Amino acid sequence: MNVAPAYALPKAELHLHIEGTFEPELIFALAERNRVRLPYPSVDALRNAYEFTDLQSFLDLYYAAMNVLRTEADFADLAEAYFARARAQGVVHAELFFDPQAHVARGVPFETVIDGLWSAVRESERRHGVSSKLIMCFLRDRSAEAALATLEQALPYGDRIVAVGLDSAEIGHPPSKFERVFARARAEGWKTVAHAGEEGPPSYVWEALDLLHVSRVDHGVRSLEDPLLVARLRDDRMPLTVCPLSNVKLRVFDTLRDHTLGRMLDEGLVATVNSDDPAYFGGYVGDNLAAVAQALQLPPSALETLARNSFEAAFIEPAARAAYLAQLDAAVAARV
Repeated sequence: MNVAPAYALPKAELHLHIEGTFEPELIFALAERNRVRLPYPSVDALRNAYEFTDLQSFLDLYYAAMNVLRTEADFADLAEAYFARARAQGVVHAELFFDPQAHVARGVPFETVIDGLWSAVRESERRHGVSSKLIMCFLRDRSAEAALATLEQALPYGDRIVAVGLDSAEIGHPPSKFERVFARARAEGWKTVAHAGEEGPPSYVWEALDLLHVSRVDHGVRSLEDPLLVARLRDDRMPLTVCPLSNVKLRVFDTLRDHTLGRMLDEGLVATVNSDDPAYFGGYVGDNLAAVAQALQLPPSALETLARNSFEAAFIEPAARAAYLAQLDAAVAARV
């Protein structure tokens, strides 16, 4: 199969943890800059540690690596490196998740995190041709009270944040735990998204819809286990931000050939393809599209649908959406 369209088609990336773009080379460079000692002797040794048995085994290494992020410049460099890689994969708009609780807990001030990221986000279109927005996530394995405290810290920076999300270890931490936090976020004018139905059951997706009132479901691959939920998602045109390589790396599916993305499209669901934590899971968004298209033998029309869905699901103004869809139409027409 010709995988060139996977990279060439303009697309939006909507499920991307900026801390998960932390390539080993940059980890070592920032460790040296900040005089942080790493528990790995080399870049190769660190990369070889990227074998995970489940979500928690990944998170253990993920949080250890981010310990080298200390200054505004560190966060800016992290985002800059992502934008450069993303543009080469066909991304023209990106919405970046960030986890302030993981940084504040180790002594990095909230303002250091958001000022550093914002310095890259506000220049991403000029420097890289990628428009971008920030989505602040709460760590679901911490308390709702801790999430509320983080929300309070974020209020002075409300104009820099387009939405709030819910991530980290899913099992045992249902969306309902954060109902009050998300109600407050919506009252402040923020949109909401949530990881649900990755390792957790379809009931978590129902909760994300009915209690958190999300505009997008992150992952949602287990939704297909519940026909009523599939009908709800289809009828509501609820976007699902699917991350195929991540799903395989974390053992949600044994192989890409087992992935349900094809079924999701056949069911008329608004699926999108994203990279999640690409430095750890083996590929950025174009790589994800190419790999899953090859594994599932998806036709070019499916890739076009996935790209179109990404713009329809993005938190952008109607004029920007129309412009990106026109750009996509032009790219498709040029290939015919």
